Amino acid sequence: MSLFYNTLYYFQKRGFEVCGRIAERLGIRARVVRTSFIYLTFVTLGFGFALYLFMAFWLRIKDLIYTKRTTVFDL
Repeated sequence: MSLFYNTLYYFQKRGFEVCGRIAERLGIRARVVRTSFIYLTFVTLGFGFALYLFMAFWLRIKDLIYTKRTTVFDL
């Protein structure tokens, strides 16, 4: 059982943070966004999971492109 909780903690701590970022942008709790993704996945037979992965990829690319640099020498 400890392996399960360690794995769960790892993914919660170092995950893509898609739900947290969406919730922050919309001004709602991340828990609501997570449950919405879960329900969407069950109702549409996997479309919610595919949407989550697409958004994780998109946010990662956005972060790589729009990194904030403090000086010109950070290039």
